[in-house]
Amino acid sequence: MKPSELLDRLYKEINTVILRRQSPVTGLLPASTAITTHGDYTDAWVRDNVYSIMAVWALGLAYRNSGEQIRSDELEQATIKLMRGLLQSMMRQSDKVESFKCTLDSMDSLHAKYDTHTGLPVVGDSEWGHLQVDATSLVLLMLAQRRASGLRSVHTYGEVEFVQTLIY
Repeated sequence: MKPSELLDRLYKEINTVILRRQSPVTGLLPASTAITTHGDYTDAWVRDNVYSIMAVWALGLAYRNSGEQIRSDELEQATIKLMRGLLQSMMRQSDKVESFKCTLDSMDSLHAKYDTHTGLPVVGDSEWGHLQVDATSLVLLMLAQRRASGLRSVHTYGEVEFVQTLIY
């Protein structure tokens, strides 16, 4: 199989499994399309979103390295849209982040899942454990790695300040 054929086959799979499910509004991905007796899994979990978009980003880099600009641009823009969606969802809770720096109370930590189409938290602070520092750290790591690859997801001074606060 030629490298271009392999990339196109991977593109079809990623498009079917990931990209078709990406919210056109927020850029977020649902954890699943299932709503069962055990719960609604259509919410966007931070960790799942970052891991899922890694496949999209990697394929975009492969297309870029092969000289295929159109597919590369499409995949990279989908990656930026998701990362910006996560950033916007988190920024809506900047007051909690400021409180958390003083209290270290899990009730003041960022939510770990959001409504896929609105980016808003889906449960109250006391209804579900949110202190998932690894998920927030993963977002920061991916923002840095994607920036190093040439993708810019942080655009405004307010976003820069928020990311610096998360690092703090």
